Amino acid sequence: MNKQEFSKYERARIIGARGLQISMDAPLLVDISNEELDGINYDPLKIAEKELDSGILPISVNKPMPRRKEESLENVKVEATPVSDAQKIVAEREITQEIAEGGDMMKLTDSGEEPETDENVIDENELE
Repeated sequence: MNKQEFSKYERARIIGARGLQISMDAPLLVDISNEELDGINYDPLKIAEKELDSGILPISVNKPMPRRKEESLENVKVEATPVSDAQKIVAEREITQEIAEGGDMMKLTDSGEEPETDENVIDENELE
């Protein structure tokens, strides 16, 4: 019979379940002499551990693995187009203009904003 490797958590669960069975008068699967039983004080957990270590318990643990995806990570690419600072400024101005045309948001802004001067304004012809 194949001896399966168990984690410490699986071992604890198996020994606990089998120990409960033994404590409720289930038949022992391992031949243990009366001297050995006296030595372990008829402890059902120690008897269950002895059964598990001998490999005689008909218990197996199903360990499902996650499913593999068909698509590998190498096939997934994100292509980013480089955007210049000038293009970002133009896009921001367009968004600001759309908000201003809506009218409602401009009423909520602070009137103490810094006025635009000629040095803060970028000509769209300069961007190209």
